Amino acid sequence: MSQQHGFTYSTVTGYFLQDDNSTVAETFDFISKNLGLLEREYAADVLNPGDKKTQWQRFEGEVNRLNDEAVDGAVYKVLYIGRHGQGVHNVAEKKYGTAEWDRYWAAQEGDSTSYWVDPHLTDTGVQQAETINAFWKHQLAVAGTPAPEKYYCSPLYRCLETANLTFTGLDLPADRPYKPVVKELLREANGIHTCDRRSPKSAVKNAFPNFTFEPSMTEDDELWSATERESDQDLDGRMKSLLDDVFELDEMKYIWPQELSKFGFTDFSKILTESIVLLVDLKVNVALGID
Repeated sequence: MSQQHGFTYSTVTGYFLQDDNSTVAETFDFISKNLGLLEREYAADVLNPGDKKTQWQRFEGEVNRLNDEAVDGAVYKVLYIGRHGQGVHNVAEKKYGTAEWDRYWAAQEGDSTSYWVDPHLTDTGVQQAETINAFWKHQLAVAGTPAPEKYYCSPLYRCLETANLTFTGLDLPADRPYKPVVKELLREANGIHTCDRRSPKSAVKNAFPNFTFEPSMTEDDELWSATERESDQDLDGRMKSLLDDVFELDEMKYIWPQELSKFGFTDFSKILTESIVLLVDLKVNVALGID
């Protein structure tokens, strides 16, 4: 429990296929499965009988009902979890194999053909993000999926690229524009692996002028260590601090945190208890194509 904010967290089950134990994470296709939203009736449906709405539109009504009826300070939020597309480092890891990558190559800045310090997307990674862009166009226009109200992104280049390719050009509601905010803590396990060392703040701000960067973000990456890999305990603590910050400052109900899924369901579940409730389950692989 956060002593600073007093937030505790839990997930709400029964709304998404990701909750079903028969769902296989490695093969789950969120595109063909409507982001995993279950076809079911909601308690909120009785408030508007006869309405011909999509499943997502009715789910939005259910989220509103949950918040309207919440007690003891509970808040319900929906997180659309995103991950980056294939990066140069992913190709290198496949080239050398994970064991050799972890043993030697991950600590290098590149090899004779590739450079993977804060790597960019490959052509495949770009195509993957563009596929998700097309998917969101369908979700917004046909499925009635509520657009995110707030966008958070990792400061790593591949994530910034993925976010822009995913949400640029969408027909978003006027009151829900794509104005992403970079959160320094929103990153995968850090240290030793040079692919996780971010570029200088001035460089990424110049490359991505449409992003808002936290004032506290330093010019150089002070979180990354060349000699020490972040422990699971430290990673859990960093994620808890991130969520506390988001919930303390953000009243929005629909949030896109690019790269949150890299923390993994196991790590995420360690910090979830029961006051603020997230309508999200991270056990399913939501990568754009990353193994």
